Amino acid sequence: MAILDKHKILETNATLLLIFSFLVVTIGGIVQIAPLFYLENTIEKVEGMRPYTPLEMAGREIYIREGCYVCHSQMIRPMRDEVERYGHYSLAAESMYDHPFQWGSKRTGPDLARVGGRYSDDWHVDHMRDPQSVVPESVMPKYGFLEKKRIDGKYIGDIMATNAIVGVPYTEDMIANAQADFAAQADPDSDYDGLLERYGDKVNVRNFDGQPAITEADALIAYLQMLGTLVDFSTFTPDASR
Repeated sequence: MAILDKHKILETNATLLLIFSFLVVTIGGIVQIAPLFYLENTIEKVEGMRPYTPLEMAGREIYIREGCYVCHSQMIRPMRDEVERYGHYSLAAESMYDHPFQWGSKRTGPDLARVGGRYSDDWHVDHMRDPQSVVPESVMPKYGFLEKKRIDGKYIGDIMATNAIVGVPYTEDMIANAQADFAAQADPDSDYDGLLERYGDKVNVRNFDGQPAITEADALIAYLQMLGTLVDFSTFTPDASR
């Protein structure tokens, strides 16, 4: 009863309640924030992660421009129902080169964190032209116009250089060859050895939308087909010390 009596003093005295509430919040904040000042990096490094290729970066810009993040998240929570539906839960490292990140807060459509390789390029083309033709219950608008909008990657090097300023590890060689790599990824008949040397063997190189010219659909599909494919989760082991 003595403890309850003392607690009653706080409940009946607004000033004391405010002071002690402030102290509790302050201590909790310090416990959470202070360790961050002693860590060089709060993100666990994961094998396989790399910056976006120029074509994928262009696709990501289109993804943001068209507001895809409004209806699709890119973050799988570590809960059984999410993991069983979408795949391995998302890692912080998978968003470390995103400015801004695309975690999202709403799912009108499914999460896209592991959409890469799940569907064919033709499926994506059909889905953009007429979403209801492949998913009858879909409320997604048509994006067939992306196939008609040509892009040449003229300014993609500038976008990459800007990302490099905020910490994305684009090298001078990557930025200098941005436009050439942009074109090479969408043309399997091109000399794309330099692209693979700079970004790794997992880069998808092909004509994504089947059109003779490089279009916005090529870029967007290249971006989607990469999502969730960089980390080999069959060999991934979380760092237990974090």
